[in-house]
Formats: sequence, C-alpha cells, structure tokens
Amino acid sequence: MPADMSGNKRKRAARVLLVLLAAAALAAGGYLAGRHAGGEKTAAGLPPSSGRAADPHRVLFYRNPMNPAITSPVPAKDEMGMDYLPVYADEAKTGAAKKSLAQKADDFFSDAAPQAPPPGLAPVTLDSNALALAGVRTAQAQFTSFTKDVRAVGRIVPDESRLYRVQTKIRGWVETLDVSVTGQSVRKGERLLSLYSPELVASQEEFLKARDAAAALRSSPDPETRRLGEGIMEAARRRLALFDVPASFIRSLESSGRARRTVEFTAPVSGVVLEKGVTAGQLVEPGTVLFSVADLKRVWVEADFYEDEARLLKEGMEARVTSPYDPALSLPGKIIFLVPFLKADSRTLTARFSFANPGLALKPGMYVNVYLAVGLGRSVVVPDTALIRTGTRTVAFVEKDKGLFEPREVSAGVESDGLVQVLSGIAAGERVAVSANFLLDSESRLSAVIGAASGSSSGGGK
Repeated sequence: MPADMSGNKRKRAARVLLVLLAAAALAAGGYLAGRHAGGEKTAAGLPPSSGRAADPHRVLFYRNPMNPAITSPVPAKDEMGMDYLPVYADEAKTGAAKKSLAQKADDFFSDAAPQAPPPGLAPVTLDSNALALAGVRTAQAQFTSFTKDVRAVGRIVPDESRLYRVQTKIRGWVETLDVSVTGQSVRKGERLLSLYSPELVASQEEFLKARDAAAALRSSPDPETRRLGEGIMEAARRRLALFDVPASFIRSLESSGRARRTVEFTAPVSGVVLEKGVTAGQLVEPGTVLFSVADLKRVWVEADFYEDEARLLKEGMEARVTSPYDPALSLPGKIIFLVPFLKADSRTLTARFSFANPGLALKPGMYVNVYLAVGLGRSVVVPDTALIRTGTRTVAFVEKDKGLFEPREVSAGVESDGLVQVLSGIAAGERVAVSANFLLDSESRLSAVIGAASGSSSGGGK
C-alpha cells in the first residue's frame, strides 16, 4: 500500500475519534443536567419549569386603576371605561417593605409583640425622592394634658327663681295704672296700680274699728282684756296683709284713721315688666295676672349640645358667654342644670347656665355663644390629619424607620382644636404621617394585594 494512502487513513481516524469524544462529552453534560432536573421533579412532583416563573416582567394580574383591591386575571375595563393596569412579578418583590438593621434589633428586643397590619394593608417603603415628591410629613405623638373645647349657641331666658307675678286676691276695678307698657323697669316698692274694691274698703273699716277697740281696752286693768283688744287689731291687720295690701298702706291707714277708696299695689322686686295683663278701668277677678316682673340681674342661658358633647358635661362646670353683637362682652358662669332627656327632633341635650348680668347686657331672647373647656386629663394626642377614617375602622401610618411606614388600626377618642385623643394603637413618642396619608393608604393597599397575589401564585406552584 502506498505511504500517502496510509497517512490519509490515519487522519480520517483521528477526526472520527475527536467527533466521538465531543459527542461523549455532550452526552455526559446532558445526562447530568437531566439528572439535576429530574431531582427537582422528584422533590416537587411537577414537571420542570418552562422558565416563565423566572421572568421578572411576567404579569401576575390586572388591577382596577381606582381601587387596587379589585383585580382580574385577564385584561379588563372598569365602569368608567378605563383599562385595568398590569401588575408585574418584579413589583411584588419591590413592593414589600424592608426593615433596617436597627429596626430589626428594636423588634427583637421589644417586650411587646409586633403588631400585625390591619387586613388589606401592608407596610410601605418610600425612598427620599418619593417622600419629597409625595409631600409626606410626620408629627410626633405627644402625651400631654388634653382639653376639649365645646361651643354652642345659647338663648337668654329669665331666671325662673327671680320671676314674679303680681296677681289679685280680691275682686275690684283698676282706678289708675302707673306701669302702662311692657318692658318698663320698676323698683321694689314702686306703685304699679291702684284698685277700688268694696271688700277692701270694708276690711279697712274693720281694721279701724279693731284699732279703736284695742285702744279702749289698753286702759283695762285686766291683762286678758288688753291682750284680747290687741288680738282683734292684729287679726284685722293680717286680713289686709293677706289681700296683698302693702305694709306701708296699712301703717298710713292706722295713723290717719280714715279708710281710703282705693288701695295701691307695689312691685315685689326690682326688675323689668315682661307681661302686662290689665288696663285702666278694667274689672279684675281673684287670680288675674296683673304683671310679670323679672329680676334680670342674673339670667339663665339655655344651650343645646349634641350627644357626643353632652356626655362630657357635668353640673358645676365653668363656662363663658360672649355676644356676636358685642365683641367686648365676656361673662363667666356655670352649668346649674342638665335636662335629663334629649329633644326628639334635634337629638340634643339642653344645658342650663347661670350668668351674672351687670348692666343688663344680656337680654331675654338674645342669642349668645357659650364656651366650655372640658379637661380630659393626660392623653396621647396626634394631629387629626394623621387619621384615615373608613367608616368601619380608623387607620394611621406610623413611621418605624426612615421611609418605612407601618399601618396601624387605632381607637380614637375626643377631637379638639386640630388634635385627636388616641386611646390605643399609637404610643407617645412615635411619629405618624400627617400629610399624603391617602397616598400611603393607596400604596399600602396595592402592596397588600400584590403580596397576596404573589403568595397565591407561588403557593399554587408548590
């Protein structure tokens, strides 16, 4: 065989050997890869992954653009015709809140167990740029004395304990009328009217006869006789007094010794005539209201309070009244009575206040402003803008670390002057978001929905 043919055969054999070695190497690699994949299949009981789960841009679901809690597994439109927004797998990874090392240490060494976020909400993490763009501001919860400012509109009414009615206890005719108009001011003892009554004239005559008899019996040596005369005179005097004849008139009658045709009736107190029930020449019967006179040096203020404020009121509480017509008017007073039932039409409770009335500045029928400062002791308080009320719960976002906001369900108490009392859920010293809360709430809801969808997706593949 020629030498060149022998050399060609050796070259072809060498190339075949190299191809066989390469094929063997590929077969060994495929076997190992297949064995590795087969081990995963045995452990999970599922066929090897197709590679979609590893795609960070895989669409998990579609969410309503106005309400993240409403989702759809397929593209859809809301009631306004807006397209649902896709939520990708990488959003589920970045949406979860991350805690710093310091926060993790605080949670580890904290005595209290960490609070679980309210249902449907999740912690929110924002970087410094997002915080600045959103305008998120925080404030510190304070443990301080808390006072509730209560305000109501009150009506001035006369003090019923200082209201007097002038009535007749005998039949007669009004001869002269000295107080002729309603609203006229009178002084105690001032004459109101003169009344002619035959019965009063007879009573005067009886008194004068008793006076003369008493004077005649005073010279008797018998003490019983003298006492009898004095008793008769005293009985006649008391009869006139029981008809409301003024004591000054009786003294004048006793000194003059002559009965008068008319009897003058005077004002029992100083005050203002609120009601005039007679005219000159009128016949009056027993029980007729001649005048109503009110002493207005002290008046009542009646104000209505809604149920949430009424529960704070107690008798004896200090109050202050001001007038919208006179900015300089400011008078102190206090609650003297709380009506024990609510008004059915307005669902309010009426409180009665007593106020001194210097210069008669407070006039019956006037409307005034009533202010009370109700002390509620020391409490944890936050700005009222920190709370989001949904109707079924109240939520606040507590800043646990820089940019990390944790949703908390809180129990709110009384509100006053831009602050709200926190009964539970927030501790003194914690910082809460007081602006852009609804942005945090939206992000929190979206993070919770994404987390739930991501969990269910991964759970369904196991």
